[in-house]
Amino acid sequence: MTTKSDFPKVVDFQGTLPAPEVYRPKPERIVAGDPVQGAQTLFKSADGRFNSGIWTAQRGTWRVVFPESEFCHLLEGVIVVRGDDGSETTFKAGDAFLTPSGFTGTWEIVEPAKKLYASYE
Repeated sequence: MTTKSDFPKVVDFQGTLPAPEVYRPKPERIVAGDPVQGAQTLFKSADGRFNSGIWTAQRGTWRVVFPESEFCHLLEGVIVVRGDDGSETTFKAGDAFLTPSGFTGTWEIVEPAKKLYASYE
């Protein structure tokens, strides 16, 4: 017999949200500033490979290595993403972008940032 609790529920990003998990990049990855970050993971798949939520960051720059592919929709702030291949792109509030698995470079938070994210590893 199937009950209502057996069905997956839609995840509401506007409702009462959990407190963010606050963290910093590893010290050896920080290039400039103190890029304090917060993550509110609102969904995690049963196998742990797909995650989605809300992320925030304060000003600073750090080296990134992406084992996952991540779609981002920037809600607030300005981020400059520099690839080790020499590429550089500036994203502002309202922009959407995807960082592919295997990307390496730096993220610079020019203005405090907030984004919606969905990542798959």
